[in-house]
Amino acid sequence: MTDVSLMITCLGDVLRPAAGVATVRLLRRLGVTVHFPENQTCCGQPFYNSGFLPGARDVAQHTLDVFADGRPVVTPSGSCAAMVKIEYPHLFHDDPAWLARAEDLAARTFELSDFLVNHLKVTDVGARFDGKVAYHYACHLRGLGLKDEAETLIKQVRGVEYIPLEKQDQCCGFGGSFAVRYPEISGAMVADKVGCVVQTKADVLVSTDTGCLMNIGGAMHRQRLATRCLHLAELLDSR
Repeated sequence: MTDVSLMITCLGDVLRPAAGVATVRLLRRLGVTVHFPENQTCCGQPFYNSGFLPGARDVAQHTLDVFADGRPVVTPSGSCAAMVKIEYPHLFHDDPAWLARAEDLAARTFELSDFLVNHLKVTDVGARFDGKVAYHYACHLRGLGLKDEAETLIKQVRGVEYIPLEKQDQCCGFGGSFAVRYPEISGAMVADKVGCVVQTKADVLVSTDTGCLMNIGGAMHRQRLATRCLHLAELLDSR
């Protein structure tokens, strides 16, 4: 029996709680006991990306305190996993005590598909979904060194007809505050991504990050397209 702590993430909590619920159900079905630290807040990435390093350190220190129990941490977000695993050590590079804690949390934090495939060694989670599925590779998975983990999980879902997506690993243009600072560039990028999705004629577009799904899904909704967006956890929770 494996015990983990769930890092739900801000966007997951506010905009796509179904992905968090699906993550818990999925992990429990695989025999994992899931703990939810109620004091968790933002990982600090918006501060960090905007150059407000003191604010980012404050939030990161809180996160380090919240997840100090030593359990593996699973998050349905490559973006937040990358913040913890890659950027936290940078934030505390000049503070040995906090750096040690940051490196400890980084080592035991896993994006969901990474945890399933590389830690639990599971690719078939017993899911079923009847329909055509395309997959968008979120940018932060590249920083985490993840390649085809999510794609492998999707292909093992019974009933899925997997449709390759052109420019699968091209950014959707969200990038957190990037979409706010550079709306014209972001809009052009998501329009290009939606064009690729339309070509697949997929019933569902799946990704690992709520930010990507929010951006792509919003663009598709404005065009009144029929393709739905699902988080990977929601697809894998389908029975």
